Amino acid sequence: MVTTKEPVLPLTHALVRLAHLVQQVFGEVSREHDLTPQQAQLLCLLVDGPVGMGELSRALHLEKSSLTGLVDRAEKRGLVARTRDPGDRRVCLIELTPEGTRVGVLAHEEVARRLETLAGDLPDEHRDLLAAAIGGLLTAHATRDGGAS
Repeated sequence: MVTTKEPVLPLTHALVRLAHLVQQVFGEVSREHDLTPQQAQLLCLLVDGPVGMGELSRALHLEKSSLTGLVDRAEKRGLVARTRDPGDRRVCLIELTPEGTRVGVLAHEEVARRLETLAGDLPDEHRDLLAAAIGGLLTAHATRDGGAS
């Protein structure tokens, strides 16, 4: 019996290809919901509750002016609203509107479902190892960058 083994990609190549694949999933899902990929990412980040502009800037890797434009466009579509942080009125929080919640939850669940499907054939121990490795990379990055992820 002849068995062939998939060639192992160098780590950096594998990570770049994975990043492209995740971006492709966001692109597909965003088109289905009449969103840009960045709007889909924004809504997915807000599904768990309001987030400050500084944190969104770091999470989306956008300059403040670019983030302001993204939030402005999402706000015009009725997907997000700006509110003041009750603990610090200088801080502007971005939160989902009811329509933004509806679209954001749908987009988030669809992205998660598609990513889950991509990993569906991996044995549980490989999935756990991959999740732990990615978690470790994200934690190390956040630590180095002072909390940015």
